[in-house]
Amino acid sequence: MLDPSSPTSGGPLAPAPSAPGTWFLYVDLDAYYVSCEVRDRPELADARVIVGPPPGSGRARGVVLSASYAARSTGVHSAMPAAIAARLCPDATWIPPDFAKYERVSGEVRAVLARHAVRVVPYGIDEAAVVSDAPDAAGARDRAIRLQEEIRRELRLPASIGVSTSRVVAKIASDRAKPAGIVVVPPDEVAAFLAPLPVRAIPGIGPKTEHLLRSKGIETVGQLAALRPSELGRTLGSFGRELHQLARGHPTEGPIESWEPHSRSADRTFDVDMEDWDPVAAAVAELATDLSGVLDREKLRYGAVGVAFRWADFSRTQRIHSLGGAQEGPSALHQEAARLARELWEVDGAHGRRPVRTVSVRAERLAPRRQQQRRLDDGPERRPGED
Repeated sequence: MLDPSSPTSGGPLAPAPSAPGTWFLYVDLDAYYVSCEVRDRPELADARVIVGPPPGSGRARGVVLSASYAARSTGVHSAMPAAIAARLCPDATWIPPDFAKYERVSGEVRAVLARHAVRVVPYGIDEAAVVSDAPDAAGARDRAIRLQEEIRRELRLPASIGVSTSRVVAKIASDRAKPAGIVVVPPDEVAAFLAPLPVRAIPGIGPKTEHLLRSKGIETVGQLAALRPSELGRTLGSFGRELHQLARGHPTEGPIESWEPHSRSADRTFDVDMEDWDPVAAAVAELATDLSGVLDREKLRYGAVGVAFRWADFSRTQRIHSLGGAQEGPSALHQEAARLARELWEVDGAHGRRPVRTVSVRAERLAPRRQQQRRLDDGPERRPGED
């Protein structure tokens, strides 16, 4: 088990306000697609494994969906074209994806999480925030240990868990816990925990924002905290002010009680800005698959689908389409997301020669599902990628 150190920052930081009895256990399943395959083929436990259409399979969008940590050590990462991954890791074992399996196992994981939760808030097929009523940090840590052990023992899957009284801090902690660790950040240690981390550790900061901040001499979260809010606000707008609050140990999040299902979204920021359509299309399909799984698990229907691109120049373009009535199942979500993304690319991307930095897929006009609809076309053309 991992625990955060208590580094010092460049100046005194006020402790984050405590939220007694409310803790977030952010569960991130490690190399999820690979882990699902390796549990069925334990002889591959220490091997270089890549999940994705094998090179030469004829798939037009042959990209890596997931790679084992052994394969990642060669430079392979998700969304990388299969041909490049094959050159970097020629001895890898390639496994075609089995999305029905991944959805089924994700449901099994959610059932385990529910035993430990006041509420489970899914953020994708392999991530969820478990809202716990643990009395203190020690109690939250104990629950995380039990949860991690149950996932390993019952489902034979590794999971990294971040624990804090803030969801975003718990998410950051889960990233620092990888692979298969636990990081606990009590509320009065948030600022000290974040201070030495690179700014890229904060969700929402991608390569371009990182470059912009570095050009101003800002490389760590502690350096963000030392700035005046107005300085960040002039550079990054409202996002800059939120960053400053987080860096000072006071993340701004709404109360749990206000999390009503008006909409759900999933997004992905690429490691490098994408100039080719195929990786963008693969990411859109990935996000649509994750999002449809979330809606299914929460028993929600949707009446509109939206897709947004944030471009390399930080501008944002989106398209939203009303479906004319409540839908459920993945088909409409996949079809509309793919269509809207293609329109955005053809109108604003390829013609404008603007690379894509972030892709978002959103379902809106949500309503509880009263009964399961069964349709012949509910089998999606799934092509997700996963980190």
